[in-house]
Parts: sequence; C-alpha cells; structure tokens
Amino acid sequence: MALLEFLKLALFAITRNKMRAFLTMLGIIVGVGAVIAMIGIGEGSKQASIALIQNMGSNMLMIFPGQGTTRFGPQAMGSADILLETDAPLIEQELSDSSVVAATPQVSTTRPVIFQNNNYVTQVQGTNTEFPEIRGWEMEEGRFFTEGEVRGQAKVCVIGKTVQANLFPNGEDPVGQTIRIGNLPFQILGVLDKKGAGMFGDQDDLIVGPYTTVMRKIMGRDKIQRLIVSAQEGKAELAQSEITALLRQRMKLTPKDESPFQIRKQDDIVQMQTQQAGILTALLAVAASISLVVGGIGISNIMLVSVTERTREIGIRRALGATQRSILWQFLTEAIVLAVLGGLLGTAFAFATIAILQKFQVPAVVQNWAVILGLGFSGIVGVVAGFLPAVKAARLDVIDALRYE
Repeated sequence: MALLEFLKLALFAITRNKMRAFLTMLGIIVGVGAVIAMIGIGEGSKQASIALIQNMGSNMLMIFPGQGTTRFGPQAMGSADILLETDAPLIEQELSDSSVVAATPQVSTTRPVIFQNNNYVTQVQGTNTEFPEIRGWEMEEGRFFTEGEVRGQAKVCVIGKTVQANLFPNGEDPVGQTIRIGNLPFQILGVLDKKGAGMFGDQDDLIVGPYTTVMRKIMGRDKIQRLIVSAQEGKAELAQSEITALLRQRMKLTPKDESPFQIRKQDDIVQMQTQQAGILTALLAVAASISLVVGGIGISNIMLVSVTERTREIGIRRALGATQRSILWQFLTEAIVLAVLGGLLGTAFAFATIAILQKFQVPAVVQNWAVILGLGFSGIVGVVAGFLPAVKAARLDVIDALRYE
C-alpha cells in the first residue's frame, strides 16, 4: 500500500474521533511548545545578559585587590591598599603600544544628593578623564571634567539620566546647576547619555566626579579601590598578562608570591554568563521534555485502544489480502501523524507564547534549532509510541479478528 494511502487512512481515523485525537495530541502540543519556549527563554536571557555586559564598555578589564580567582563583584572590590593612583598612568605609558587603550583609577560610594527640595540617594563614582572612552559613554549635553580639574580636586561632576530625572523632575536644565553630595556643593558639568540596565543594576543611576575629589573629600581616604582598563580590540588576553606582569614588577613580587590583585576581563564575565545560561536552558528543556514523554504514553494508550476497537476491521483487511506489514505501517503511520500534528500545533503554541513574552519585555527568542528539535522529537515519540500497538495489530489472527464482536 502506498504511503499516500496510509496517510489518507490515518487522517480518516483521526478526523473520525476529533476530540479524542486532540486530547491524545495535547501532551505532545504542550511538550513541544514548552521545549521551544523554554529554550527560547533561556537563549533570550543569555543574549540579554551578554548585551548588558558588553554595554558596560568595550574590551574592559577590571583590576581590584584580593587574592584567589573565585570572587567577583562589589564585595570583592575591597579597600585594601594594594593599587596606587599612579598605576593607571603607568599602565597607559608602558602598554599603550602593545595592548592598552586607556586606564583610570576608580573609587565609588553611595551618598544622598540634594538639589533644592529634591533628595536622592545614588552611587557616586570617582574616575579620571579616560572614563568615557573606557566605558564607551557619550555626553548627552555639557562636557566631562578635565585633567586639570582632576589634579585640582575640583568639586565638579557629570550625572546619569536616572539622577537627572529624580533631581530635576520638572525638566530644568541641570548643566551649570549646583547640587550637594553629602555636605559638599558640586557643579554639574554635563549629563551622560542613557545606557540602561547593566550587570549590577541601572547604569544611569550614578554621578561621576574626579576620583581625587570623591576619594579625598567625600570618602575621606587616600587610596583608590580599583582600576578599570580598556584593551585594544582583540587583545584582552594580552593586556591581562601584560598588566599582571607590570603590576607584579611595580610591587616587587617574587615568582613564588601570589598576586595580591585580581584582573577580570569582560570576556570572562561573558563566558561565565554563557555557561550558566546554557545549564539553565538545558534544565528547562529537560523539564519540558517530560511532557513529550507523557504525550507519547498517551498516544500509545490510545493506539492500543484503537487496535482493540478496530479488530474486526483489521480482520477484514487481512481477509481481503492486506499483509501484516501493511497493517503495521497503517497503525504506525497513524501514530506518527498524531505526534507530528501535535508537534506542529505545539510549535504554533510556542511562537504565540514567545510573541506574548516579548510584548511584556521578557527576553525570549525563537531558535530554529529548537523548532527542528521539537518537531523531530515529536516524530520519534510517534514512532516509539505507535510501534507496539502497530505490532499488536499486525499479529492479530485473521479468524479471531473476524469473529471479534
């Protein structure tokens, strides 16, 4: 019997019991839809995380005090007196020809900021003039502070868009205005372009001033907390090794001494996020695949019931000359058609789910390989689930089948 005939018989059997066929496919629909949607959410989250990290700056490296390789984040960026203000110009001077574009000392703290009747608590960062280049940050209006203002510990700053919205809610022009950071007056020189969310929260929720001013006049300390460096394109690995060697030489460490500082590349963070997202995606896909297994069991059960119900039909076909092989293929094709139809409906369900999630700003994307995986797996489920019922139908005795009531 031709494949087309098997398909016609399968579709006829399915349409004869539409509700039962739909309920049978429901497990496959949910399973395939869940697999594609979960993989889409996982991949979307990974892409969003990588975009946030890359938005922090181009080829950026962070150097902070502390030994070991497992810590990362604000808590690890301690206040140990390891790094010096002079390290940033030293790195630029020695490594600009080989691997480094720019470097800056950095300190940060959280302080209340006041303008007239508006009070807001935000992060205050201290850097030098290389900060916009390292972070890839443009000025929306005004200007950044100068090297002379850094050396002179000038009380000037630039603000992020979130700070502007909270201190100037009525739309006043902040450039030239004087705000109070703690108890000190600071003149606003400019407003940074909007960056959006970052790895550690809202990147626009900050004030940037000369590190000399922030460090000494606001924080009351004379040591920097960390360095941030921008490497030349494609040379982050080289920059990391050269900076390590340079700082160890400056600190006069022996080969046996462990470096009292850590360097984290942007690529390291991206790799870490990619690995974590990959594990999460795999777990979500495995959890969603359970529905496919349940759907396969449902198809197998219904096909077994169908064989029992159609025993007399099978006997008549055998009496009219149908072979065991054609009976097997008839019922196997019916199971595969059920599974594949369920897979197609599940794919449509996944596309609709991802579209809805995207409307609510949830990072989710359609992955072509996930669609192929879902449809392929549904076909395999159909073969596995339909094989035993098809074998049972093919092995029915003709005489017993004709006598079956």
